[in-house]
Amino acid sequence: MYSPDTTKYLIHISITAEGVVEKPDVVGAIFGQTEGLLGEDLDLRDLQRTGRVGRIDVQITSKKGETKGDILISTSLDRAETAILAASLETIDRVGPCVAQVQVQSIEDIRVSKRKKIVERAKEILIDRFEDGTIDSDELLDDVRQTLRIEKIGSLGEEKVPAGPNVLESDAIIIVEGRADVLNLLRYGIKNSVAVEGTNIPKTVIDLVGKKTATAFFDGDRGGELILRELLQVADIDYVAFSPRGKSVEDMTQKEVIKTLRNKVPVEYVRDQYFESTAELPLDLPGGKPVSEGSATQEKSFRQTDGAKKPKESHAKTPITIRDHMDEVKGQSMARFLSDDLTIVKETKSDEVEKAVETLDAPATGLVVDRTVDQKLLDRLVWKGLEYVAAKDFKGIIKRPLSIRLLKMSS
Repeated sequence: MYSPDTTKYLIHISITAEGVVEKPDVVGAIFGQTEGLLGEDLDLRDLQRTGRVGRIDVQITSKKGETKGDILISTSLDRAETAILAASLETIDRVGPCVAQVQVQSIEDIRVSKRKKIVERAKEILIDRFEDGTIDSDELLDDVRQTLRIEKIGSLGEEKVPAGPNVLESDAIIIVEGRADVLNLLRYGIKNSVAVEGTNIPKTVIDLVGKKTATAFFDGDRGGELILRELLQVADIDYVAFSPRGKSVEDMTQKEVIKTLRNKVPVEYVRDQYFESTAELPLDLPGGKPVSEGSATQEKSFRQTDGAKKPKESHAKTPITIRDHMDEVKGQSMARFLSDDLTIVKETKSDEVEKAVETLDAPATGLVVDRTVDQKLLDRLVWKGLEYVAAKDFKGIIKRPLSIRLLKMSS
């Protein structure tokens, strides 16, 4: 349309002709009727030859015997010269044999238009193309602290098993599957974990477990089950915690890790209920106290007696584990709906559980009930969103939902 390297201004002209004319007719009229009109210095042909005026762009259409359109002329003249040239074009009164009317609509300063485009594009670049350079002090600190935690991972014994920096000093340790699990726990400030790296349990881990309160914390899959079975045969474990079904320890968030460790259960429950029968291991089990990072006062809750661990007498006034709730409910014809932190949401008679489920107005995670649970009641509990139910027995369970854990009270 016009040459950008020679253009300062762009003259916008409208044209109307009383008849059908074509582009060459319009161009011919422009040159013919302005020739000699403004003298040699502003002769249109000479200006175009020297590049001070660009090509003449004509855009016209004919309809019902009349032709209308626009003419665009670019110039590198100054403002006064451009205005004179534009005014001279309005003297055109004929195009070919047809009467015509030419009128200047506007003179556009190309440099102003370019500046507007530059400003608009600069705004887009400023918003979209610059990398975020804002500084968040908390993020910087977290990054540095995380690096320090990861760098502190070490190894123990002849087998060089991956371990956190506080394993030897802590009275409580967490047994995990591999190095990646230890790293993930370090990211969240848990420094007392040690990895077994497979089903062949290292002697270093076996020796550590015999001296400390140990929690097995494995993936929620078949591999985690197999490692736990092997570990229970060769080591003195106190608690068991599983990742949510199908999730690995190395992929868990801090909230998931803390919740899972808080919901660990005594190993005797796992051993009695699942390892002496053909039942499936209870992934994502509820109950239990959280394992602290390095408590110096933590004691083992279970000791070996006659080949089996027996719980120490608890003098706590309120239940702190799901086993405590089981002991209090058993033989009392009672039922308790429990929250995430094992507080009692609702307590009722065991034969009124169905009605209590329908009227439950607070979020509940599990149920401990002194009665037998059948398929109908189980389906109601699943519909209510409960994650586990501990009962005296389970009868007539034809379809066991994967979303709920069935915990049987010891007789």
